[in-house]
Formats: sequence, structure tokens, C-alpha cells
Amino acid sequence: MSGRGKLACVTGASGYIAAWLVKMLLERHYTVNATVRSLKDPQKTEHLLALDGAKERLHLFEANLLEEGSFDPAVDGCDCVFHTASPVNLSSSIPQAELVEPAVKGTLNVLQSCTKFPSIKRVVITSSTASIMITGKPLKPDTVMDETWFSSPVLCEERKATLLSPFKTLAEQAALKFAEEHGIDLVTLHPGFVLGPLLQPVLNATSEGMLNLIKTGKEMSIDGIYRFVDVRDVAYAHIQAFEIPSACGRYCLVGSVAYSSEALKIIHKLYPAISLPDTCKKEKPAGPPFHVSKERAKSLGIDFLPLEVSLKDMVESLMEKNFLIL
Repeated sequence: MSGRGKLACVTGASGYIAAWLVKMLLERHYTVNATVRSLKDPQKTEHLLALDGAKERLHLFEANLLEEGSFDPAVDGCDCVFHTASPVNLSSSIPQAELVEPAVKGTLNVLQSCTKFPSIKRVVITSSTASIMITGKPLKPDTVMDETWFSSPVLCEERKATLLSPFKTLAEQAALKFAEEHGIDLVTLHPGFVLGPLLQPVLNATSEGMLNLIKTGKEMSIDGIYRFVDVRDVAYAHIQAFEIPSACGRYCLVGSVAYSSEALKIIHKLYPAISLPDTCKKEKPAGPPFHVSKERAKSLGIDFLPLEVSLKDMVESLMEKNFLIL
């Protein structure tokens, strides 16, 4: 489907997933209104302005998640709004103020802006598997997590599983309630650990996590198990979630489940000069403790890239940007 003649808004456009989404939308001939936190920061704008088609069909807007009405100019006249903007300080010492409140209020501010413009046919929100997997259900080798799972905010807080869990869970809950009350056609996407090449000039949370894993063996996952998905698959899923009329509800986006040691061995095989961190050399059990359903993702036409491709392209990107030097 061509986006020619269609106008899409992407919030938080400078980010990892969002930049790829902007790139793909432009390639499909959409006109894109992209919001960033600061138009004066070249790290948030230059990689977007350099994209093919940007000169003709990309418009940048400055918007603040906490400012009511801030997104009005960017969503005005749009056919679809992709809300990817989210707090990013995962090392915050005050997550309630720096993560939860901005995520929830920011999501509601974007949706409130959407209610003002009848041209908007659908809103697609970038959530996370963090808002699905903290349920208290027993996890066994034959367990399959799917879109019917909802993380418990209470358990997220009690377990401190990840700072993503509380704010992604609460933001999704607020969005679902608001959308139902205001008749918004809403789709939520739930990617796992996103990897693959970077378009932005700075590290994001998962690329920094992968870099630390490669260099030192430092884990982002408590159990050393990752639910990987390529950033290009995630961006494509966003577009499909808008373009396919029957798309609705929630979609898990996980291409493969693997231990960190398995991912590192793939990298070491591709790049023998990269030494495996000592902490990841020990053998892990062969199978992951549970899987993630791909059935709904397949209905969006997603054919997940192999983990080997994602890891290779991410390492190449990290080296190209001088984050990783052999």
C-alpha cells in the first residue's frame, strides 16, 4: 500500500524505533509530521532530515509530553498517529516522577490531541512486552505468552523487574480506558528487546544494553533471557497496524527467545576478534523457560528477521558509529 497523499504523525521521532518508522513511512511516500523534544538539538533532528524524502515530505515539530495541547499542531489533519514518545531515563532514582507520570500523562495528552481532529483514523501506540509478562502466572517450558496477558502494576512495583514494567503497564491501561471512552481506534504494539542497526547518533536503552553485554557481560535481563526483535520488524509492524483495516487490539512482537550467552556466541562467530565476556561463557540450559506467540504478529504480515541478521547489523552499526572498536 502506498502512503501517497496520506499524512502520519510520529511522536518521539528521534528515537530508535521511531526513526526507522519515519524512514519507512517516507519510503512509502507518506508525508510525516515528526515530533522531537527540541528542534535546536542536532542529535534529535539531523538523522531525520538526512532521510530520503525528508526534504519534500518531513515536517518537524517540537512537543513536550507533559504539556497539554503540545501535540495539537503535529496531529492536525493526520490520517494516523504513531505514538512512540516515551521517557528514556531507565537509571532514574525517582521513577514515579521521571518515568511513570510522563508516560501516563504524555500518552493521555497525545490521545487528547487526537480527539480534536476527525481526520485521524487510527492511533498506534508503542508499548512493550513489559506490559504483558509480569502477571504472576507460573512460567514453564511449554508456556506461551500472548496478547491476552496483562502485567499487574502491583507485581511490577513489588518485583522491580524492570523500570519499563510499571510505566509501560500504567500508560497502556490509561490509553485503553481513554480510547474506549472517546471512541478512538487504538492498536498497541508490544516489542521485546529491540536490536538491529541504529539510525540515530546516540545510544538508546537497548543498544546500550547490548553494547555493555558485548563488552563486559553486564545483563539487562535478570535471568539472562532476552525476547529479541529487530527494530526494522517493529517499525514495519507499526505501518501494517495502520494500513491493515482489520488490525485491532494488542500485538506481541518477539522474533526469538534466547539466552544472552547464545547471542554472544553468534556475535563471536561472526566477529572472532570480539572476546566473550567471562560472565557469559558458562553454558546455559538449552531451551528458554517460555515462548511468545507470533500468531497475531503474522496476521500483520510480519516475517521476523533471524537473530543472526539483527545481531550482525547491530554490531556493524555500533562499529560504524565508533561505539564498538575492535
